[in-house]
Amino acid sequence: MTAAQLPPVAPEVTATLVEDLSPRLRKRLDAAVTKLGTRPTHRDGDTVTIAVDDDTELRLHAPGGVVATVDAITCGCLLAPACVHRAAAACAAPAADPAPEPAAQPAPMAPDSTPPPGDTTPATAPALATDPACAPAPAPAPAPDEASPAQREAAAVLWTAGAAVLEAGVDGAGAVAQAALLRAAHTARLRQLPRGASAALSVVTLLRAARAGDPSYRTADLVTALAELLGTAHRVGTASGAELAAVRGRARRPYSPDGSLRLHGLFTEPVVTDSGHGGARTWVAAPDGRLCTVGDVAPGGVGRALGVADRTVRIGDSALTHRELGRAGLAVSGATVSPDGRLGAGKGVKAVTARGAAWTEPPLAALWETPPAEQAARALRSVSRYAEPDGGGSDLLFLDVELLGAVRESGGTCLLARCDGGVLVRLTVADDDPALAHRDNLMLLATAPGARLRIIGRLVPAPHPRLTLLACSHPTGEGTVDLGFDRLRRADLPNPGAPVHSAPPQPGGPGVGSPLHLLERRVEQTVPAGRAALGMLGDVTAEARRLRRAGLPTAAGLLTALCASAAQRERDLFGRLLPADTDGFAAHWLAAARYTAAVAESLCAAAWEPGPGVLTHGPAEATATRLAGSRR
Repeated sequence: MTAAQLPPVAPEVTATLVEDLSPRLRKRLDAAVTKLGTRPTHRDGDTVTIAVDDDTELRLHAPGGVVATVDAITCGCLLAPACVHRAAAACAAPAADPAPEPAAQPAPMAPDSTPPPGDTTPATAPALATDPACAPAPAPAPAPDEASPAQREAAAVLWTAGAAVLEAGVDGAGAVAQAALLRAAHTARLRQLPRGASAALSVVTLLRAARAGDPSYRTADLVTALAELLGTAHRVGTASGAELAAVRGRARRPYSPDGSLRLHGLFTEPVVTDSGHGGARTWVAAPDGRLCTVGDVAPGGVGRALGVADRTVRIGDSALTHRELGRAGLAVSGATVSPDGRLGAGKGVKAVTARGAAWTEPPLAALWETPPAEQAARALRSVSRYAEPDGGGSDLLFLDVELLGAVRESGGTCLLARCDGGVLVRLTVADDDPALAHRDNLMLLATAPGARLRIIGRLVPAPHPRLTLLACSHPTGEGTVDLGFDRLRRADLPNPGAPVHSAPPQPGGPGVGSPLHLLERRVEQTVPAGRAALGMLGDVTAEARRLRRAGLPTAAGLLTALCASAAQRERDLFGRLLPADTDGFAAHWLAAARYTAAVAESLCAAAWEPGPGVLTHGPAEATATRLAGSRR
């Protein structure tokens, strides 16, 4: 049995079942979850049956696809309903997303991508500028200046649950700790704190993936989710006005009316996710430069992605396929757009085919006129690990480049190119799946040094300029190439048969050789094994000295304070160990996590500046100092 075979269970159901267990059964819960995972399952309509043993069956009834009540999980064993099996089944099943609030907006089309767990972006980043790359949602109604006492209490519960996970680490955060997070998420949702609730659900999902050995799990993702949870919980008690509204978050992604739109196709990209979904996303631009997307993503993987590209887009009366729309135009009336630019496809939306525009013609040509450094700064605000939700913006860059040749890296081969200002950019494949054309196209372009192309790529945050290459102008100058779908041939190159250019290594930049990783690895080491493991690392004086020599005194202070807090255990008058200061350690860890993210983003932004970049750590150091000084 896998989690995917079980219906999602509402967070409050799982929390209630675990809380109702006796202390003895709670100790056996993790083993019961593991054992239940080996048992066969059978689905009959809305009911999933698990064979606990030869004589006992466990049933999960999920009308509407979700187990919404405690009574919907039944067990036939002699100890039921007070048995461990019901709670184990709930813990083994995926956590259901909170039911969306009813809305009067027209129904949106199928999402163009599968969002990351929780569907939120983390908090406490440097202030974001309004980005014109997608349609903004109407401003929310003015919020009270301060959080209510009930919201503060719910935030405190979120903080406590998150700090407990950080204390125990992945290895110690079993079903009981996860149930505490689910209860905290449910309470936060009832108190109108959907952002905190979503962050808690993200942590639960990632904890389960880590403990199950899911190959798609990454420790960095859990670091981000935990920092989002703790940071959001902390800010509820200190934020006010517009900041408080952002910290509270939205219960659902709104689609706002946008009247009539005249859209011009840019390109189409395949979408293939780790969860087995596949499809296509087509990017279009409005005359004012706003970017929007039309997508079709559903279970099916790369095979579905290849097929969807030639299906008709599901918006209005247009007969265009996704690939055709990427080169044509669309006139839309009654349009609805989400904050991240996704076009809705409700019944009131009308759309007909219109003339497109070349990348060298207005209004699309204007996208390439913004300096690369400004584009990178905008994209970085969009992909920031701790960006404010609904900040808008796009992670795409539009560059005119000269190809230099292939460069070998530890992870494979990429294509080196030079853009305006002499900045060298590494271009990598968006997806290595051999069924897609990304890898073959990039390797072929590497054999054409000196070719000048107009490209579209997605920013990859790194201490050097780096993009995943999505589309480019055709090397012959006629039309454009969707690099995930269209396959270039050697005859398409301006100088076919040219030898591969051995490109020079990437020159040093502001982030090259930075010892920031010394703090980053301590932040990540905490998550798998908990506070105790970090406390046993010993003296970090040499690492702190190296950070100070590199001009990162705040990083040195955070590293020293984090390790000291992890190792600190006080004793009473009789020599017995007192409970650890989990709140204090969580605050130190949160400050270090936010600081490393802020500095890494500063290094990335500086790398895109033409000529030698001068990096200042002011915003990052101020944020870290404020967080490090706070205690709950």
